[in-house]
This record gives sequence, C-alpha cells and structure tokens, in this order.
Amino acid sequence: MGTRKINPTSPGQRGMIKSDYAEVTTSTPEKSLLKPIRKTAGRNNTGRITCRHKGGGHKQAYRIIDFKREKFGIPGVVQTIEYDPNRNVRISLVVYADGEKRYILTPHDLKVGDTIVSGPEADIQIGNALPLELIPLGTVIHNVELIPGRGAKLVRTAGAGAQLMAKDGNYVTLKMPSSEMRMIRKECLATIGVLGNAEFKNLKIGKAGRTRHLGIRPTVRGVTMNPCDHPHGGGEGKTGPGGNPKTPWGKPALGSKTRKAKKASSKLIVRGRKR
Repeated sequence: MGTRKINPTSPGQRGMIKSDYAEVTTSTPEKSLLKPIRKTAGRNNTGRITCRHKGGGHKQAYRIIDFKREKFGIPGVVQTIEYDPNRNVRISLVVYADGEKRYILTPHDLKVGDTIVSGPEADIQIGNALPLELIPLGTVIHNVELIPGRGAKLVRTAGAGAQLMAKDGNYVTLKMPSSEMRMIRKECLATIGVLGNAEFKNLKIGKAGRTRHLGIRPTVRGVTMNPCDHPHGGGEGKTGPGGNPKTPWGKPALGSKTRKAKKASSKLIVRGRKR
C-alpha cells in the first residue's frame, strides 16, 4: 500500500498523486457478490434535486460486504484483495470451509492465504472478529457494531482504528479515531487490527475530470449566481452576501447551529470529540 507521483505530461497531471495498488491481487470481482447500483444524480422519487452536485460518474457495481461476521467457528481463507469503487478501503474475498464466499474490509497486514475466523473462541489476531468483552484492553479494533447483531457501523474507513480502553459492567469504553470516548455494549462484535490503505488521505485528485469520474459535479459560489438562484446573488461586479452568509434556501450558514444541542445517544459518550 503506497502512493506514486505522476510524471507530468500535461497540466492536469502536475501534482497528481495516485495509489500504486500494490496490495491489489486481482481486477475481477466475485460475480455472486455484486449488486447493480442505479444512479439517482441527487434526485428523489419525484425528480427533484435533493442533494446538489451529483451526476455522471463511471458505472459501478456494489460489492456486498459482510459487516455482521456471524459465521462463528468456521475458518475462512483470504483468496484475493480487491479494489472497491464504493469505499476508500480495500476488500478481501474470504472463502470459508463450507464453500461460502464473502467480502470483508481488509485490515493492515492481512495477506492472501491468511486464515480468519469469527466468534467467541477466536484468537486475538488480525482479521478475527470477537465480542468486545473478550478482547484485551489496549487492543486496536475496527468494524465495530453499535447494536448487537445489526452489523458493524463504526470505524470502517481507510486507516481507521479504535482502541479498547476500559470495561465496566455491560459496557466497554472505546477511544474512537476522532478521539471521542464512547461506551458500547459488551456483546457487540469488532474485528482485530487497523484498516489498511492509510495512504488514502495523501492522494491528490489533480484535475477536474477525475472528480467527474467520481460522480461529483461542479460547485458554484452563491455570489456568482443571480438573485433568483441564491441569496448572495445579483449586484454589479463583486458583492458580498449583504448580512450573514446563507444557504441557497435562506438558512444561516458558516457557524450558526442548526442541530439540537442534546441528542438521545449522547448519554453513552464519555468525552466528545470537540473538547
């Protein structure tokens, strides 16, 4: 896993940084684990744009990822490590002893041929999934469930890892990648190790065309629009917003609080990420 700088033969390649895909072992995904994605271009069921700056992009197929890891006690062998266009972390194709194939998120240092297993009897080694109550303190984990049996919801991005800090009663305390300290039920499953492809944060798009390949359309400033299109629009020459900055729908932006101060889930947060 690493990056490579492009030898610039055009202005768009100057400063571009790509992944070297050294860890990827195949370019052909498992057909039985693919699902079609229907692009919406940011529109809802009535055809109205509800999420701006979406559209176009390269055709993609969704890879069905095993976030639940509920095949307890059945060992699986890593067959391939693949690129997934839907996420920034690599995925691994695991073939279990009963013949079933599943995709999992690839932790750092997991290689083709390694054996992984999930369940309470699993060893503390990279790629194995266990309940949080059976994982030693100080262990770095990822792919963490928030509600037992619902599948992993936390710590799923490239290079991410949470640390198990304490155990108290029915809860364990995790230090999240954002430095937030959070309590989670001890029955929730988590996978040992830190996720790979940590160099993703160092990549540079380099040119506008690569952004369009990702399905992201241009973002235009409000002050360049007409008054009918944005509260900042209109005027001769360059004009400011004329008061506090607003969204295209007139709501306060850039600093004004738009959410409720207290959420129902905040009782499990020991220390917030904003100190």
